[in-house]
Amino acid sequence: MWRFLTVLVFLVSFGSTAHSQVLISLLLGDKLNSDKIEFGLDGGLNWSQIGNLDSNSSYRTFNLGFYFDILLDDKNKWSFYTGVLVKSQLGADKLSEQDLEFLEITPDPEFNEGTYSQRLNYFLVPALMRYNFPNRLYLEGGPQFGLMYKSSVDFNSETDERDIEIRKYNKDKINKIDAGISGGIGYRLSPRKGMSVGLRYYYGFVNTYKGVSGTNNSSLFAKFTIPIGTGGKKVNQQNNQTL
Repeated sequence: MWRFLTVLVFLVSFGSTAHSQVLISLLLGDKLNSDKIEFGLDGGLNWSQIGNLDSNSSYRTFNLGFYFDILLDDKNKWSFYTGVLVKSQLGADKLSEQDLEFLEITPDPEFNEGTYSQRLNYFLVPALMRYNFPNRLYLEGGPQFGLMYKSSVDFNSETDERDIEIRKYNKDKINKIDAGISGGIGYRLSPRKGMSVGLRYYYGFVNTYKGVSGTNNSSLFAKFTIPIGTGGKKVNQQNNQTL
C-alpha cells in the first residue's frame, strides 16, 4: 500500500501533461499491476456545465489520466477505484451577455461573430466503490475531488478569412478546490484486467465562483479504461505454470 501511495503522489506531481502521463503509464505499468491492483490509462469525453449561469450549453472536451482499480475481496465483486484525470477540463459554453457581465468580460466590438466559453482546468481525483457483476457490468459511486490550476474565458471565432482565439484568465475568481459526488455504470470488454467503457455523472457541492452560491460544476463523462502491462504478467504466469 505504501508503494501504491508513493507512486500516486509521484504521478500527480510530475505527470502534468498528457504526454508525460502516457509515458509514465507505459514505463511503470508492469510494476504497478498485481493480483489485487489494476493500473492503466483512463480517458474519454465529458460534457460539463456551471450552475446559475444563463448559458445552458455544455462545454465538451477530452480528458486523460491514470487509474488504480484495487480489488477488495476474493470473489472479484467489490473494488476501490481511484486515480487522477491529469488532462481534464470543466466549464460552460456559449456564454450569454449576462454571463459575460457577471464575469466582468467586455466583448471586443471588433469581433461580432463568435462564442465565449468558461474553461476550468482541474486535476480530478475520483474515490469510488465499485460492485462488479458476473456479466461484466459494474456500478460505481463515491466522492470526487478537484484541484483547479488554470481558468480562463475563451473567445473563439471561425470565419472564411481567419480563425480568432482570445483568452482572458480569471483564476482569481475561481475556488481552487472542488468536491462532489459521482456515480456511473460500465462494462468490461473482457474479464478482470481488461478494457472497459462506461458513463459517469459528477455533481459538485462547492461553488465554482468565489462567493457566488449555486455555481456548482456538473459533468457527464463517457469514458474508457485500458490496463497497462497486464498482458505480460499473464504470459509470465502461464510460463511459470508450464515449468
